[in-house]
Amino acid sequence: MFKRILVAVDGSKTSLGALDKAINLQKLLPEAEIYILCVYKHHSLFEASLSIGRPSDMDIPDKVLSEYAKEVVNHAKELAKEQGATRVRGFVKAGRPSKVIVKFAKDKEADLLVVGTRGTHSDKDGMFLGSVSHRVAAHAKCPVLVV
Repeated sequence: MFKRILVAVDGSKTSLGALDKAINLQKLLPEAEIYILCVYKHHSLFEASLSIGRPSDMDIPDKVLSEYAKEVVNHAKELAKEQGATRVRGFVKAGRPSKVIVKFAKDKEADLLVVGTRGTHSDKDGMFLGSVSHRVAAHAKCPVLVV
């Protein structure tokens, strides 16, 4: 049924809840592989230069965000393995999360996309801006499980 399960994580409780669901699905479908994806917002060098004062050792935002995203993915992979997941791969991408998640799912031919209802935004942000999970569910070509 599902051979490639893509889970989008950002370190939030709801994204880790989505990971939990994916792990439980994999236990029912041991041939399935879990792809864990963390997307960070790309910052141009221009955006990085807008800071009024920077310490001399400051990294550009992309590097810092990329490292954080790698930590999030590695933590999620460790949790998955601790809970008995067997086939787990991690990925980090830059860009607008909803677009990147949908494109990644298509490129990797994911059979199922699992996302949390809300990430690091508040309810107000999700209501007025539209949450990543809503945009992913609206544009994905595969089934989407919103946890």
